[in-house]
Amino acid sequence: MSPEAASPQLAILQFLTSLQSPARILVAISGGSDSTGLLLLLDEAVKAAPHLKISLCAATVDHALRAGSADEAREVAALCASLGIPHTILIWQSDKPKTGIMAAAREARYGLLAAAAESFEADLIVTGHTLDDQRETLAMRGMRAVQVSTGIADAVLFDRRFWILRPLLFSARADIRAFLKEQGVPWIDDPSNEDTKYERVRLRRQLSADAGMEKDIGAAWEERLALSSRGAEWLDRHFLLHGGLLGQVMPDGLRQDRLVLDYVLARLAAVFGGQPFVPGRAQMERVLTFATGSGLGRMTAGRVVFDLRRDGLYLARESRGIVPLVLRPEEAGVWDGRFYARNGLSTSIVVEAATPYAPSFLCLSQESSASKSLGAKDTSRFIESITAQTRGGWIPVTSTGMRGRMHHLPKAAWKRAVASAPVLSAEGNLLSEESARMVELTPYFAPFDRFLTRFDFIFANRLSAVFATAPYARLPLRSIDGKTI
Repeated sequence: MSPEAASPQLAILQFLTSLQSPARILVAISGGSDSTGLLLLLDEAVKAAPHLKISLCAATVDHALRAGSADEAREVAALCASLGIPHTILIWQSDKPKTGIMAAAREARYGLLAAAAESFEADLIVTGHTLDDQRETLAMRGMRAVQVSTGIADAVLFDRRFWILRPLLFSARADIRAFLKEQGVPWIDDPSNEDTKYERVRLRRQLSADAGMEKDIGAAWEERLALSSRGAEWLDRHFLLHGGLLGQVMPDGLRQDRLVLDYVLARLAAVFGGQPFVPGRAQMERVLTFATGSGLGRMTAGRVVFDLRRDGLYLARESRGIVPLVLRPEEAGVWDGRFYARNGLSTSIVVEAATPYAPSFLCLSQESSASKSLGAKDTSRFIESITAQTRGGWIPVTSTGMRGRMHHLPKAAWKRAVASAPVLSAEGNLLSEESARMVELTPYFAPFDRFLTRFDFIFANRLSAVFATAPYARLPLRSIDGKTI
């Protein structure tokens, strides 16, 4: 976990001793040298240190993209059986997209691995990313073009459920292969790793060793962690959330350090816009220039309306481009990148924007909570903030009715926020109070809830508190780089 080059054996030992125990680790193994080395190194270390109370299980994802992948998965299964490690093969069975296949495969792979981890009752997932992967990623992101990139994160929380850790991220592939040769264990070479139609393969052939890279990465990691912490403090001091729908940055918040302001506004834009990625550099430069300027007015970026007034900067989802989400009985999904919904009714429902309705209704049940996969325990504070209280704890509220509680807000800003609120309907009619109770609806943070790197963890966790949603799962580590956490 330390951004310093280390032998594979030392990296694994440091990783295991940093884990909270007892622990069960799911090893993602494809059969390639990196993941095969990871499995064998972990197996060797775990057996040599039974006092650590750590056990292993393994999973292989067959993407079914080329002939022979099923046979390779069976070879991995045989290896795991010889080591006494429980193993499962997971097949990507859905339709494959014609474009963006690598991104789609990644999404499917982690979803399948999370399902396997749940089945094995594993506490975390590990993957075999190496120093070579790190170098390639940095080159692809143009590491030295503007500023130092953090590259591949050593720890990522997936779907709020499982931490994915990369213990060999600063070990060289050549050293891992040398270890496998010493053990007499072969590995599988994926032909796609030599296919020059992929950018990563082309870069791999051009790269040369960079002796100072680890130092640069270490500095970048420290900077990002510090920025996340400063961003969390900024939220406490300068940000207000109204009705779970309208954000307000207080005037003094716009006069803070530009680096911090860039960090927080980019991530708030992604959250309010329901986007998995922050706006691009050019867009953020426009937003920052506007937000810190002397003129009042509005601008749109990343599906968010930025409304600058004397009492601060207001953020709300623009009302255009909000696509309805149809959920069959017991089906769950994410609506507009902003709300997670699960249909507990016996009929299909539609989650859509309040815009077409007059008056607009906010159909959120006080009893509703996030699904267990999100780890929510209590969302009542969030629900109370945008619904009226009744004896039964729930009532649809018109936007007119909400004005009584939000009288201090700019009318246009609040109206815009309400227009982007979720409403629930079935067969063209808004759900009744009783039916709405059967639908779980909770805030969803598009840039964090699917993939959250540990670099953004502090900020994301504080944002979760602002929205009164459950905190994110903590890292399953008792120390990082020898420091207690």
